[in-house]
Amino acid sequence: MNRSSHMMIRAALAVFACLMGSFASADQSISKAAFGKTTEGTPVALYTLVNANGMKATITNYGAILVSLETPDRDGKMADVTLGYETVKEYIAETPYFGAIVGRYGNRIAKGKFSLDGKQYTLATNNDENHLHGGVKGFDKVVWQAKAILADKGPGLVLNYVSPDGEEGYPGNLSVTITYLLTDDNELRIHYEATTDKPTVCNITHHSYFNLAGQGSRDILGHELMIAAKRFTPVDKTLIPTGELRPVKGTPMDFTKPTAIGDRVNAKDEQIEFGGGYDHNWVLDNADGSMAVAARVYEPTSGRVMEVLTVEPGLQFYCGNFLDGTLTGKGGKVYKHRYGFCLETQHFPDSPNHPDFPTTTLRPGEKYCTTTVYKFSTR
Repeated sequence: MNRSSHMMIRAALAVFACLMGSFASADQSISKAAFGKTTEGTPVALYTLVNANGMKATITNYGAILVSLETPDRDGKMADVTLGYETVKEYIAETPYFGAIVGRYGNRIAKGKFSLDGKQYTLATNNDENHLHGGVKGFDKVVWQAKAILADKGPGLVLNYVSPDGEEGYPGNLSVTITYLLTDDNELRIHYEATTDKPTVCNITHHSYFNLAGQGSRDILGHELMIAAKRFTPVDKTLIPTGELRPVKGTPMDFTKPTAIGDRVNAKDEQIEFGGGYDHNWVLDNADGSMAVAARVYEPTSGRVMEVLTVEPGLQFYCGNFLDGTLTGKGGKVYKHRYGFCLETQHFPDSPNHPDFPTTTLRPGEKYCTTTVYKFSTR
C-alpha cells in the first residue's frame, strides 16, 4: 500500500469516527457521549481519548474543557490528575476556569482597555477593574465545533470556534482552532491556531488545575517545581505587570532549581502578598520561539512527573490561592485551599499596554500558531 492510500484510509476512519461516535486503532480509542445541555438548550458532548498505554483524557466541546486526565503513578495505578466537574451544568454554574481554553486574551488587561493602530478598545471588566481571561463570556463559556481524529501520534480532538467582531469588545472576526492530541509518549499536546480579518490581540492558553497526587486528594504544597526562568514580571496590587523584568534570584520566585511549592508560598514578600501566594508570570529562558521545557513538577508520594514544553515566552504559575473549600468536584471531592496548581503557557499579561513586552497583535494575513505539551512520566 502506498503512502497516499494509507493516508486516505486514515482520513476515512476519522470521518467514520465522527459519524459513529467512536473508533479505535490498535490500543488507541476515541469515544463520544452526551454531556448535557447549555442553559440555551444546546447539546454538549464529551470525548474520551485513550492512548496505547491506557492514559485517558476526556474533553468537552463546552469551553474546549479538559474534564479529566488519567495518568499512572510509579506502580502503574491510574488516577485523574486534574480538577473539574462531572456535568456541564456544574461548569456553567460556577468554575474558576477548570480545564478550560481561555481567550481571546488569557490573563489580565489593565482596566479592560488597550490601543491598537491609534484606536482605543474597551473590553469587559470581570476581575475588579481589569479584564481577565477573555471577559464575561470568553472561550471557556461557548460551545465549540468538534471533530475526532486519529493521527500518527495518537487520538485527538479538533475544536473550532469563530469569535465574532466585537465579542467582549475585541475587534475582528477571529477564527480559532484548538487541537488536543494524546500521544503514546504520554503527552497531552495542545496546538492553537487563529486568524483574523481585522487587527486584534490574541493570547490563548489552557487553564487546567493539576494535582499529581490525584484530584481532590490533598493540597499541592509538597509538589516540587522547577521553572526554567531567571526573571519574572512583578505586578501591582491588582496583579497587573509593572513593566519590569525582575531577576528571581534571592526572591521566593526562584524555581530555577526544584523547590517544594509550599516552601516559600507564605513568605513575607510584597509580590507573594499581592498574589495571595503564587499568581505570576515567569519570563522563560528560551527566547527564540523553539520548543523547550518551561517547567517540571514532581510529586513524591505518587512518583508522577509532569513536564511542560512550549514555544511561548511566558508561563503563569498559580497555586490555587482562591480555592477555599466551597467547590465540590468529581467524585464528591471538595477542593480546598491550594488543592490544585496551574501552569499556563502564554504571552505576558497586559502586553497590549506594554510595548516592550512580546507583541500579542495579530493582523489579517498572519496566523497565530503555538503549541504546548504536558508530558507525563514517573520516577
